[in-house]
Amino acid sequence: MKTAIVTGASSGIGRATAEVLLDAGWQVGLVARRADRLGEIAAGHAHATALPADVTDPQAMEAVFQDFIARTGRLDLLFNNAGTFGPAKAPDAVTVEEFDAVMAVNLRGMFITARLAFAQMRAQDPRGGRIINNGSISAHVPRENSICYTTSKHAITGMTRSLSLDGRDLDIACGQIDIGNAESELVAGLKQANPGMPTMDVSDAARSVLHMANLPLNANVQFMTVMATRMPYIGRG
Repeated sequence: MKTAIVTGASSGIGRATAEVLLDAGWQVGLVARRADRLGEIAAGHAHATALPADVTDPQAMEAVFQDFIARTGRLDLLFNNAGTFGPAKAPDAVTVEEFDAVMAVNLRGMFITARLAFAQMRAQDPRGGRIINNGSISAHVPRENSICYTTSKHAITGMTRSLSLDGRDLDIACGQIDIGNAESELVAGLKQANPGMPTMDVSDAARSVLHMANLPLNANVQFMTVMATRMPYIGRG
């Protein structure tokens, strides 16, 4: 049975992906801060393990990995997904503290988690595995008033490239999925302010992650973009 850890698993893209993996027969460690939400998901799946933790806490995340590996023996996949949008403000209205709070989750937390996964995949026998980072359309182009989120997601693209390069000779594949307007709690808030905003079902994004995850380690989707068709992503005014 293949094994995976999914961060940000309590809602949105993380939850949908965890459920798709479970339905496909994977053993999945569910990581998020909300233990009650994780318990609800795990209760319906025999191969799900709730692992409540804050991705910004290195010691807590190390304990998560130790717990999961003790149960499973190895890690085949990390879906590095936990993130926060942060304040929707003009750049000069964003405080340094608000900027730091977004970086703590979206960049530092993803590094902490990727570092632990990389170490496990390097050491296990047979070695190797796959890391999929959730980048977002904002890894390419910003929304208005999103300097914190956009900066963090551009940084994730650099992280993906470094992990992919450094893992190449260790059988560690790393790719990035850039998702646009999948129905989630994060997008719901944006849609309230923009009622006509096009969206897609979050399960479509989750199935895209599953496709990436199911590839053999000698094949890799380096970058995938999946988004609501009518999003104004390509084109010019």
